[in-house]
Amino acid sequence: MKKRVLIVGGGTAGWVTTAYMARMLATDTSGGVSITLIESDEIGILGVGEGTFPIIRKTMKRIGIDESDLIKHADATFKQGIRFNNWKYNPADKPDDSYLHPFQVASQHTDMDLLPYWLLGVAGDVPWAQACTVQDTVIKKRLAPKLITHPNYDAPLNYAYHFDATKLAELLKNKAMEGGVRRLVDTIEKVNLDSEGAIASVVARQNGELTADLYIDCTGFRARLIGDAMGIPFTSYKKELFCDRAVALQVPYDNPQADIPSCTYTTAQEAGWIWDIGLHQRRGVGYVYSSEHCDESTAVKALKKYIGPSAEGLQHRLLKFEPGYRKTQWHKNCISVGLSAGFIEPLEATGISFAEVAELMICNLFPWSGDYEQSAEQYNKAMCTRFEHVTDFIKVHYYLSERDDTSFWRENRLPETASDYLKGKLSQWRHRPPSFLDIDASHDIFDENSWQYILYGMGFKTDISARAGALRFYDDARHEFESIRQQSLNAMSAVPSHRALISDVVEGGFRPSQGGRR
Repeated sequence: MKKRVLIVGGGTAGWVTTAYMARMLATDTSGGVSITLIESDEIGILGVGEGTFPIIRKTMKRIGIDESDLIKHADATFKQGIRFNNWKYNPADKPDDSYLHPFQVASQHTDMDLLPYWLLGVAGDVPWAQACTVQDTVIKKRLAPKLITHPNYDAPLNYAYHFDATKLAELLKNKAMEGGVRRLVDTIEKVNLDSEGAIASVVARQNGELTADLYIDCTGFRARLIGDAMGIPFTSYKKELFCDRAVALQVPYDNPQADIPSCTYTTAQEAGWIWDIGLHQRRGVGYVYSSEHCDESTAVKALKKYIGPSAEGLQHRLLKFEPGYRKTQWHKNCISVGLSAGFIEPLEATGISFAEVAELMICNLFPWSGDYEQSAEQYNKAMCTRFEHVTDFIKVHYYLSERDDTSFWRENRLPETASDYLKGKLSQWRHRPPSFLDIDASHDIFDENSWQYILYGMGFKTDISARAGALRFYDDARHEFESIRQQSLNAMSAVPSHRALISDVVEGGFRPSQGGRR
């Protein structure tokens, strides 16, 4: 008999989870699972952010979404990293302060660790992201990470996507239903628990009582199952991460053929930061801020000032959230995925990444034999570690700032707002750079490369002078840094503009050459 899964809530988290599970747990075979998703037409998609991290490519590929379809039908564009403006210094002192978190790892053409040599000045006065990868130049010139002849999800440069959240959910919904998923449009009015506290059934307004072996809560911040019904507490991280509001606008391009940035722009403000991303025909722009340091009207005013005349007449949307997560995300026969499990903040686009990790773990820990408790214990431990480490990674963006122009930035730099783990790592990294030894490959979204880009982009100092005499490959390092510089210059003529590639894909899809990388 098939195991029955009931997913409550649609949106991006609900449908990416459903589509992935349908593909990996074989809903279309007699030995697979039976999946039903129920979503209300009274609740829209939140769409706090429209950015992703590179693991999204593996997820989309496993689900079976063609990359050309993703670009055509979800208005997807390429995201090669995140540009941080005004995060380190007071804007009045250094208005051009900027650094990049690219997705490409340091030079992949050599086994040499270039970072020690950069720290010792071998590359000259060049930012780390620019010295170690061509992606800095490609992003500055608003170029694409690949050619029209590269296969699906394959490219010489690492990338993720920006997309329209509503359109992506629709694309995933269609794929899931092709794979045998049953969709109900209805509203859950009651959740029944059994004598041991597990979910016995849910009652829908039109479809009545529904039962399953496993319930997945994708109801967003409402946490209708895991929170409201089962009473699993939420742990706030407001003392570490202050931002808890966002005002957002959809801004049409003044010119339909305007260049599309191939990164997310994040520009620090008095009480938070503004995101700015480019889709096919519009920009998604929003101000993420702390309600204790800024009110809604002030935030909207700052956002429209950033956008300029294009913001005239546009209506903003207010989004409320609290940074934190549930330390128990799998309880009995219920698993929370997406915002019902937790949310840190939109910076670094981790929201969808958590859903991707969740669906992967659910498929691997699926309780075929009814082993809920052991699966839940392993799942909860892994997800807690992941949330804690992501919280530290997001916090370091604020903690290392030298801004003192507002109370928001001054308070973010206070030692009591950072975890002991983070402060311990920063102390270690004063004399050695972040390495693979600092990363838990099973639980960390961000590897040592990401930590390095943020730390050294923010001007963090690692003193390895005591080690300088033990380094033997100074000439090789100089040659490699020069090689990367030359590759960066060559890239300007080797890859198309971002807008040109998007237009080409929309018109005719990718056309892999027989000699293309596989």
